[in-house]
Amino acid sequence: MLTIDGSCLEGGGQIVRLAVALSALAGIPVAVTRIRENRPNPGLAPQQIAAVRAVAGVCNAECRGLTVGSREITFAPGDLRRADLRIDPGTAGSITLILQAWLPVALRTGGSITVTGGTEVAWSPTIDYMDRVLAPVLRNAGASIAIDVLERGYYPRGGGRVHVRVESTCPGPIAIPEGGECGIVSCSAGLPAHVVERQAAAAREILCRDPGLSCTVTTDAREGGAGAGSSVTVWSGAKGAVALGRRGLPAEEVGRTAARALARECRSPGTVDVHLADQLLIYVACYGGEYTTHTLSMHAKTVCRILPEFGYRVECRENDTVEFSA
Repeated sequence: MLTIDGSCLEGGGQIVRLAVALSALAGIPVAVTRIRENRPNPGLAPQQIAAVRAVAGVCNAECRGLTVGSREITFAPGDLRRADLRIDPGTAGSITLILQAWLPVALRTGGSITVTGGTEVAWSPTIDYMDRVLAPVLRNAGASIAIDVLERGYYPRGGGRVHVRVESTCPGPIAIPEGGECGIVSCSAGLPAHVVERQAAAAREILCRDPGLSCTVTTDAREGGAGAGSSVTVWSGAKGAVALGRRGLPAEEVGRTAARALARECRSPGTVDVHLADQLLIYVACYGGEYTTHTLSMHAKTVCRILPEFGYRVECRENDTVEFSA
């Protein structure tokens, strides 16, 4: 059984999600030790447990150590199989981080998953980023991915619900097309409808002025939901950025924050943003391809450290840009 140190480099839940996904793909049992050891609350959180269970559901894995606070798990995969899953961590944990673990494996088998939790959560991609930035790159390579946001959910109550369906395909190499759509998605739940309009207008004003992008605008104001919250996701091609609302923060500032972050990415070298760069590595390792970004993040370093343990390799070259290829 392969052993992965869960405290290395980035040292967070990313290592658990990546290790079980690679274990399922490679058919190699894995133990992850010292999980989140250097975090304020070490050990497994409900969100990581849900991610492991999502991957286990696609490969009939035998798992041990899946309790809150556990510092070590073992994951012994069985045969990959098509499955239709329902996963609920019981918290407002990030739905997209659970999907990050499940999606690379599900692309091999096909199937669906309905995940409950937070659709837009701090320190993670929004569901709209996954649908408008990550998924189009994979679709361009031949993947079939459909994402349906059934309910929006925000911290601390969660209650969001997302359904994702994929078909079993063998995507081609990852390649980033030139140009691409520029868009803004402004969302809310449990707030007045004018909030999403103000967020979107502020983001659009920034992007039209600098870097001169003409963006389509989509608003999604939902009356119900377990709790109130808002978000803005902006993108241009394979570069994106997000911002979350919070009590006391003007809606206009939420839009401006996301737009300024995208403007910085657009002015920086590379074909993808720094966050998409680490999310794509597992797909490049599986299917080949190449892309560039401007900074080698700790998350990307962590993925590049763990991939070879399972027999996957990605070349990383740092010059004027950071180049990834396989």
